[in-house]
Amino acid sequence: MVRILQIVPNMQAGGLETFIMNVYRNIDRSKVQFDFLVNYKEKKFYDDEIERLGGKIYRFSLRNDNNIIKYIKDLDKFFKEHKEYKVIHCHMASIGFIIFWIAKKNGVKIRIAHSHNTNTENTLKGHLKRILIKPYKNLSTENFACSKEAGKFLFKNKKFEVIPNSIELEKFKYNEEYRKKIRNELSLQEDNLVYGHVGRFCKQKNHRFLIEIFESIVNKNPKARLVLVGTGELENEIKQLVKNKKIDDKVIFLGNRSDVNKIYSAIDCFIFPSKFEGLGIVLVEAQTAGLKCICSDIIPEESKISDLYYQKSLKATADEWAFEAMNLSKIDRKKYYEYAKKSNYDIKKLAKNLEFKYLKMNEED
Repeated sequence: MVRILQIVPNMQAGGLETFIMNVYRNIDRSKVQFDFLVNYKEKKFYDDEIERLGGKIYRFSLRNDNNIIKYIKDLDKFFKEHKEYKVIHCHMASIGFIIFWIAKKNGVKIRIAHSHNTNTENTLKGHLKRILIKPYKNLSTENFACSKEAGKFLFKNKKFEVIPNSIELEKFKYNEEYRKKIRNELSLQEDNLVYGHVGRFCKQKNHRFLIEIFESIVNKNPKARLVLVGTGELENEIKQLVKNKKIDDKVIFLGNRSDVNKIYSAIDCFIFPSKFEGLGIVLVEAQTAGLKCICSDIIPEESKISDLYYQKSLKATADEWAFEAMNLSKIDRKKYYEYAKKSNYDIKKLAKNLEFKYLKMNEED
């Protein structure tokens, strides 16, 4: 059995982490096993499941203490002691060059760099990340990206392979029983038109604008509701914004959920005004569930798998977004699972493909 070291900030309930877990659940673990090097000491959302599936988690303290000298020493000691890792798969572009430098120094020949985004935030931290990612691609031996745009952003003119952020399609098929169960749990009435968003509360996901859009919807339809799935550093700020706008009785904060697939069946329209995305896999999930999706026009069109996909400019007003979101027609939601099956997002096929690649890389090393 080959052990692959996945290197991530942590295994929280985010898009990148969910993608890795989708692969992990569907790969043949008698042939390929995942272990995880994380950069927080705290236990996170997927940690228990990882250990149940046979994975090991190595916790480093960089994101807790910001001590880069200690981190370099700890990494060096780790790779000296763990010669079993011939292939490492890194999902951290900003400090990836440090990880690859130490790994290469200790004889790790296969170093996979994986791009999951098309931009960084327009902040001091974001600009610093842009500088830090430059040497990353020069120390990798294999380059993966979740979309063509994500690959071009990180690797520029270097060769890369698109690895679609695939999902368990059957799981996201529209289900009337799920709809009834979740709507009952959330005290939603039949005449409530329910909008939804799944994503971490951070600047990238643009929750402030999402709330403006929903406020415009509520002004025209007081029975509308908004369901928000996720957690993050801006969660309390957004809760306060909702309270200030006096729409807190119409916005439901669900935190992280393990039944997101069921929640898609319960809502009527998906709004996703991100400032940038590597792909936006939640859009694929939502379309598979037969949801009209309104997203920003900077999101790679590879996330479009059906005629339910609509793009709007972030320069458009909240009222214009709201108008599109309220323009809903009656459709057979179950049929959109068939659209999804024709796409490249079937996790079973992707897991088999990655399994083959990992085994081949390990043999070559």
